[in-house]
Amino acid sequence: MRLSENMATLWEAVAAEQPDQVAVVLGDTEIRWRDLDQRAARLAAGFTAHGVGPGAKVAQLMYNCPEYLESAFAAFKVRASTVNVNYRYLAAEIAHVIGDSDSQVLVFHGAFAAVVAEALATRAESLTGLELLVQVDDGAGIPLLEGAVAYEQLVADHGPAAPISRSGDDELVLYTGGTTGLPKGVVWTHADLFGALAFTGYASLGIDVPETAEDVGRVASRLNAAGTSPVNMTAPPLMHGTALFLAMSTFALGGTVVLLGGRRYDPAELLRLVERERVTQLSIVGDAFARPIVTELERAEAAGTPYDLSSLTRIVSTGATLSATLKRDLMQRATGAAILDMIGASEGGPFAVAMTAPGQDPIDTAQFIATSTTAVFDENTWQLIPAGSGVAGVLASSGPMPVGYYNDPAKSAHTFRTIDGVRYSIPGDYAIVDADGTVHLLGRGSICINTGGEKVYPEEVEVAARSHEGVQDCVAVGVADERFGEMVTLVVALTEAGAVSADEIIGHVKRSIASYKAPRRVVFVDSVYRSPSGKADYRWARTTAEATIRRAESTGT
Repeated sequence: MRLSENMATLWEAVAAEQPDQVAVVLGDTEIRWRDLDQRAARLAAGFTAHGVGPGAKVAQLMYNCPEYLESAFAAFKVRASTVNVNYRYLAAEIAHVIGDSDSQVLVFHGAFAAVVAEALATRAESLTGLELLVQVDDGAGIPLLEGAVAYEQLVADHGPAAPISRSGDDELVLYTGGTTGLPKGVVWTHADLFGALAFTGYASLGIDVPETAEDVGRVASRLNAAGTSPVNMTAPPLMHGTALFLAMSTFALGGTVVLLGGRRYDPAELLRLVERERVTQLSIVGDAFARPIVTELERAEAAGTPYDLSSLTRIVSTGATLSATLKRDLMQRATGAAILDMIGASEGGPFAVAMTAPGQDPIDTAQFIATSTTAVFDENTWQLIPAGSGVAGVLASSGPMPVGYYNDPAKSAHTFRTIDGVRYSIPGDYAIVDADGTVHLLGRGSICINTGGEKVYPEEVEVAARSHEGVQDCVAVGVADERFGEMVTLVVALTEAGAVSADEIIGHVKRSIASYKAPRRVVFVDSVYRSPSGKADYRWARTTAEATIRRAESTGT
């Protein structure tokens, strides 16, 4: 039997079973289930008083804060959908997400009052549905934006809303992308999202998935009584799907979500919290998060003040490549931790997994193992490509997945396909599957480089280049070229400026992959720009590469 409930109903059941249990640790702040539930219920009553109800969209433009989770809980309580807004966006991008999602409410930090005002002033025609502005005081003394309601006032003015009947078909919208095009909203039902999260929650703990909300509460209570409920340090910010979804999974298990209190990713703060809170699971997004952690671990060891990682039993990574080298570095310090590396996406998954048990050596970078739901298809014929054929295709997964993209039936039909009676999520990653089930991830087809008629997947080039000890980070892009159509170009940040030449990096890559895939140009930068979620920004990388090449050509250097 499939559990079909709204997340708010599940969280209410957990709160009823363990009201005094810590639900969230945010820096130095602890939030208990009783307080989280009660404040969210008051905010839900405030939403209802302003006409916010089933199907409404509540946009969230905030750094990590208690109000982020409270407002999400409140939205779910009234059967409304949350809409995440990237806090790095400019006014036009913020307006796009709010307008595209038909958001009725915007909850925002005072720090963003100016950019919100700009968005409202310059894109007013597309934001006519925005009826309620709720400003969160972030301690910076920012005056209340004209027309906005103070968050704390909205909470204080209303008594707790009573629980209502809800449905597993209630939806939430997760905005993703923006590195190669405009952000797009992925629509999940609560029931399908719960089913997808069950893999990293119940299944990985060997627990049967509960069938009722009451069972969810009872399982959470049992896990706590046994001392086995997770304490999950989620490194990405809550506005990223990985963080929010893993928080949801942890809540369902009655565990504690630990979040960074600072507004920038700080590996020292992260490791202090892991040590202090006895974190059992660390959730990251690939090398962009892992490398700074390893650097901080090495610094602390050299200073004679190593961090205690003995509480860690699992490190989970999804959304970006986690290299085998960094897996080894982490496991040398967290000796009791397994690493679960997954190919995941906002559109579903996991598409494949790589589990490394304590004491094991990880498989090669960008290699995974197919699951029972993994498939690879020819993107032209949509025929299944047999494992062991050596032929690349688009990676797909069946099982729980989104309804589609918000208000975009054409894109939905392309990504979510029913083939031979089975519905698959096919977000666009390419892969080859060996006869033994090994999945070789090649990267996203939309950023595939066509050079001299050959396809080159950036992920292959990046993995090969990052294996050089002098490369801190890199992104591979195609730059227009008269001879080849596109020229493979690598944008590189070095561990030490000037320590490695372009020729050395190119030669190193050629020892790992075919020569035609190797970069013909290397552009050096101080740091590679990535989103707060750790994902590469290919638009930035291409613009940076093109500008650097133009300058070099104009000066003859």
